[in-house]
Amino acid sequence: MITIGLVDDNPTLLRNISQNLSIFDEVEVIFKANGGHDALDKLNNHHPDMLLMDIEMPEMDGIETTRRIKELFPEIKIMMLSVLDREDKIFEAIKAGASGYLTKDEKPSKIVAAIEELMEGGAPMSPTIAMKTLQILRNQEIVGQKTESYESPEFYNLTKREIEILEKVAAGLTYNQIADQLFISAKTARKHIENIYQKLHVHSKLEAVAVAQKNRWV
Repeated sequence: MITIGLVDDNPTLLRNISQNLSIFDEVEVIFKANGGHDALDKLNNHHPDMLLMDIEMPEMDGIETTRRIKELFPEIKIMMLSVLDREDKIFEAIKAGASGYLTKDEKPSKIVAAIEELMEGGAPMSPTIAMKTLQILRNQEIVGQKTESYESPEFYNLTKREIEILEKVAAGLTYNQIADQLFISAKTARKHIENIYQKLHVHSKLEAVAVAQKNRWV
């Protein structure tokens, strides 16, 4: 079972999220914190596998809270769960150490699936967040570099199927969605992604997509 801490300054949302997750056997909420400072205090006595973190909170927002928690407890994974889908917030959250980013309108089942994916080493994102993340990568330019060199998929020994998988990952699809679209099992999709990680020497979907985008495979 995956243990979770919830961090949000809205008591109603804290209660609703906790109740929604309580029906799933795969996860257990072991504490609820009503802000960044409260989360840091509770982590002295509770050690969840991961946190679901709001962004907009008074005194200490979710991005600063994430940054401090990753400094003190680097083993705890953090997924942003926010109404904000602004590019600057996404970028700052990733830089602070967040491993995933979902919008609060996601269904509870999608949140649980994303939690499991994150704990398996993935970087789950809502589709809208994934597209905005790609836009961030597209807009980044290397200062002073007039020409860019690109590596081919063959350079990394990537197969045609693995490139297809990368395209689906870049679009923000989950393991199950990728499996459905490519007529393979979710287990096979997950194995393909693990192989991609090994070949690209990366550890998350976000990093894999960054390499693919840099080399213009997707």
